Amino acid sequence: MIVYKFGGASVKDAEGIRNLHKIISGVKQNLVIVISAFGKTTNALEKVLQEWIEGNKAYISHMNEVYDYHYSMMEKLGEDQDDFKGLLDQSFSKLKDYLLVTKPGKYDFEYDQVVSYGEIWSTLIVSGFLKRSGKKAEWIDIREYLITDDRFRDANIIWSESYNRIKEVIDFRRMPLFITQGFIGGTLAGETTTLGREGSDYTAAILGNILEAEKVVFWKDVSGILNADPKWLSGVTRLNHISYKEAVEMTFSGAKIIHPKSIKPLHNKGIPLEVRSFQNPEEEGTTIKADVKPEEAVPIYVRKEKQILISILPIDFSFVMGDHLSRVFHSFMVNGVKVNLVQASAVSINVCVDNESPKVNALIQELEKDYKTVYNDNVEVLTIRHYTPQAIDMITSGRDILLEQKTRKIVRFVVKEVPS
Repeated sequence: MIVYKFGGASVKDAEGIRNLHKIISGVKQNLVIVISAFGKTTNALEKVLQEWIEGNKAYISHMNEVYDYHYSMMEKLGEDQDDFKGLLDQSFSKLKDYLLVTKPGKYDFEYDQVVSYGEIWSTLIVSGFLKRSGKKAEWIDIREYLITDDRFRDANIIWSESYNRIKEVIDFRRMPLFITQGFIGGTLAGETTTLGREGSDYTAAILGNILEAEKVVFWKDVSGILNADPKWLSGVTRLNHISYKEAVEMTFSGAKIIHPKSIKPLHNKGIPLEVRSFQNPEEEGTTIKADVKPEEAVPIYVRKEKQILISILPIDFSFVMGDHLSRVFHSFMVNGVKVNLVQASAVSINVCVDNESPKVNALIQELEKDYKTVYNDNVEVLTIRHYTPQAIDMITSGRDILLEQKTRKIVRFVVKEVPS
């Protein structure tokens, strides 16, 4: 069997869904399709959520815009008179009722209860279209089968429970095709959770692992994994084959093409991952697997934006190693702040993190009880794998280098634009 994952950019309109149908029509094996929310639906629901929390009634009109977008998609696919319109209406009504009668609680919890609906709606519409087109398919609500803890917005998988439930519901003896949601899961208590932004990739990898897929394919709006973001640098090239290790390094550094957690479940079972073009499905794309023959190394550039560089210094100038180090990173863990880069000297620890204001502000307030902290916001982490002097000059020119790390294969810079 194979797992296909289609991102939001691939299914942003009716033509995209028809193209999805065309791609899966040539598949002879049993298939699981994982689908993200359509287009910019996640962003739209984040806006609805924020307005609702702030008590701004404008969220109602924005909710209606989201509904109109999905209903228009159904009309263009010929589903507006179908039973799936009724299912879509029920789901929208359920969310509207929740927002009308519920008093907002903690942001991360409410985020998962509201934003998760995007994936439900997209899969209902795609499932309806595929069935009307003659496909034998079953829609499943992954929240009942992919079981997680209650760490909202970044939930951890409870593997044993998820394994048992998924193996039971996805039974190819009764159906050759299953359609489900990426990004979302559910707790044992039945509360909806999400796996982190772009978590649909991770969902596909988890299902590939549990179902022991022949391969997992991510259908993207690019030709594969490139050696740089073409929106940032020109003259990029596609990487035809890379190892699991190379992919992990790239995703940790900030490459957005794959969710960082996606590689491990596949590596554990030796399952290849293909990243292919949704627009040009005949192209081979990029294959990620264990036994990759060495190719001529080209520099791989990764940029991680919207970072904060935090410097933590003991007030009494004592060495930071030992107890200080463990206490500092315990604070990061407790406040849910992920570390993207760390460098320690004798009397300071320098850390780069994502600019998630509430969490970072709480972290800094806690650290300042025992330490002096200074920070630079709006910085970038630039990474080059297989670097050359020319590659370094190209991406650091015109930037103020605040921190540098270098190993045999990788160099990283924390930089800020120099004012013109």
